[in-house]
Amino acid sequence: MLNRLPLLVPTLLFATQFFATHTALRAQTPQNDDRPKPGSAEFPDLPLGLTSFGGARLGDDIFVYGGHKGDAHVYSMADQSNDLWRLRLAGEKRAWTKMSSGPRLQGLALVAFDKYLYRLGGFTARNKKGDEHDLWSQSGVARFDPVAKTWTKMPPLPEPRSSFDAAVVGDAIYVAGGWQMQGDGESVWHKTAYRLNLKGEPKWETLPEPPFQRRALALAAHGGRLYAIGGMQQKGGPTTRVDIFDPQAKKWSQGPALRGEPLTGFGSSSFATGGRLYVSAVDGSLQRLSKDGRSWESLKGLKTGRFFHRMLPLDERRLLVVGGANMSIGKVVETKVLAAD
Repeated sequence: MLNRLPLLVPTLLFATQFFATHTALRAQTPQNDDRPKPGSAEFPDLPLGLTSFGGARLGDDIFVYGGHKGDAHVYSMADQSNDLWRLRLAGEKRAWTKMSSGPRLQGLALVAFDKYLYRLGGFTARNKKGDEHDLWSQSGVARFDPVAKTWTKMPPLPEPRSSFDAAVVGDAIYVAGGWQMQGDGESVWHKTAYRLNLKGEPKWETLPEPPFQRRALALAAHGGRLYAIGGMQQKGGPTTRVDIFDPQAKKWSQGPALRGEPLTGFGSSSFATGGRLYVSAVDGSLQRLSKDGRSWESLKGLKTGRFFHRMLPLDERRLLVVGGANMSIGKVVETKVLAAD
């Protein structure tokens, strides 16, 4: 039990803060009634409740890999998924299909480029259910071919990393944020960021040091730049801060903060579609970056807020929210469509 304390104490403090601010956060943004209605589901529910999983869209398919499927704050080999699921968006029959299996991971990233998926990092629980936590961040990177249904090893991350995110800008995967858990309850918060070029020989390149140390953040590509949105700071708790990396200038700058209380930025998900950047936040709000890039606009989001979920584009006018959890009701399996305008 002693080994769990370094992980559980900050988590429980966060949960207490969430309950104290949840009602106020929901009142700040316009929301849809997203309660399930018989026969109204456009897309099927996830086969199981998942948080902290990887999600990506490739072609006409949505993919989900890994994630946590157990009770909150309880981690074990049995509580981690090692499956890759696919949801076909085209055609009349839409269903989640298990495509492949691999290592048990959560807190990982999944991105798409060209005709492949790329799975990066995450952490693995080495302990059995009920035993003391033994959690290890991973450095593995693998490419999945949906046609051949095969995984190919790629150059690993320069250091093990979990509770981070990744995004594709141009012809490269960008990685920032997160920490390295080392099994004994101690964690090293990363100060580094990297880029993996996907044209030519893949090789990790070190980026200028980010002006932050955050985990549970969202990364997104927009306008040829990388946006690092929200998360939990090593010092100072949750934040709505946004940092932007310009690959051409090779410089970080600070962007406009998300709307809402600091907790709004924790465990969010972000993606760009139709030339605009969107964020699905823990309070249920859907926020869109203004055209001039100086502020965030509130759109109609989810009545039941989620965190550690994924929001992915359906088309230029719609977004699909998959998985995640709500602090009051636990894991959420319903997939929800949000209007992007």
